[in-house]
Amino acid sequence: MQNLLPQNFVHPKLNGSVDSSANSADNNEDKWLLPPLVDLCARLREPGQQQHGTLASEGQCARSNGFLHVVVPPDTNPVLENGSLLKGLRERALQDGGIHLHVLGALTAGLEGERPANVAGLQRGGCIAVSNAGRPFSNDLVMLRTLEYAATFDLKVFFYPNEPSLVAEGVAHDGYIASFHGLQGIPWIAETVALSKQLLMVEETGISAHFSQLSCKSSVELMRWAKEKGLPVTCDVAMHQLHLTDDNLEGFNALAYVMPPLRSNTDQQALRAGLKDGVIDAICSHHEPLNHTAKKAPFADCLAGISNFDTFMALGCALVRDGVLTPSELVEKICLNPAKIAGISEQYEQIGGAVLVDPNHTWQVTTESMSSAGKNTPFIGQTLTGKVVETFFD
Repeated sequence: MQNLLPQNFVHPKLNGSVDSSANSADNNEDKWLLPPLVDLCARLREPGQQQHGTLASEGQCARSNGFLHVVVPPDTNPVLENGSLLKGLRERALQDGGIHLHVLGALTAGLEGERPANVAGLQRGGCIAVSNAGRPFSNDLVMLRTLEYAATFDLKVFFYPNEPSLVAEGVAHDGYIASFHGLQGIPWIAETVALSKQLLMVEETGISAHFSQLSCKSSVELMRWAKEKGLPVTCDVAMHQLHLTDDNLEGFNALAYVMPPLRSNTDQQALRAGLKDGVIDAICSHHEPLNHTAKKAPFADCLAGISNFDTFMALGCALVRDGVLTPSELVEKICLNPAKIAGISEQYEQIGGAVLVDPNHTWQVTTESMSSAGKNTPFIGQTLTGKVVETFFD
């Protein structure tokens, strides 16, 4: 067994359990022992969209697939802007789903982009950072003043780069596949225009920022520039962007409809290269479960989103087989770096835990083999290799 746990990481109460379990299996030689996974962006659908999933269903799914710590954006219903309610939400996530929930508070009131939210109250309530969750600001001055206000509380800001005026009614990457299918395209500059502006705002205000779910080559280049310049920034990519492209939309495959959209092969290779050379710090799931009717409408009328908890580790193992990452580098991207970015490293180490992964375990993705309430994945029916076979939590 390859032990990929950081030195002295496992909680003392777990040492015996991990060792005895690992030694009792006859075929543990090729397995990996990892620290718990940390997800920087997942939508668990509660509160407000329980028809797609709940803290119980998605929390238990996350836990069974190795995620013990999950970061959720504030665009729930109601919006996560009341600091006094965050403690109860975290307690329910732990009680019902068995996971430690880490909340991004709303950066602006109601996420409407017009005035700052009660950032002080959110900080007292235990939010780890603030975000406008991809929603637009009414103008650039409001963005600047809001970031300046958040900076006074020393709170990190999570950005999801997206320029709404360039997205318009788009539903797919602006390329051959969208054109061939008659779908409204979303140009890559919809992301990079927003990212450029946000990076300049970071430089002006000095605020620490994380950029989530980059999807195109130019975004990787911009992040490389920002890091070389010494800006206090980090970034992540969604796991599915490293394995799927807009080619997967062929035949109006709504299961591959996600926002930001799947981009070109060139973009995907740039994302993989950015991950390998360290420009991209982490991989998130961008888990968005949907019920069985959400993908039944015509493509442009479907809801965007992919259910990713169940396939996450298999896709991570594929990155190792493809030579993009080593097993230890994979641990950095899905465990250690996300904990640092979320600002929970101390809590992460104190809680401890371990995940046993069999990178050679072959399984088929079916509605029965998925534990998420959402079965909306383009990998449905495919055979994947790599799986969490046991967790040692609590």
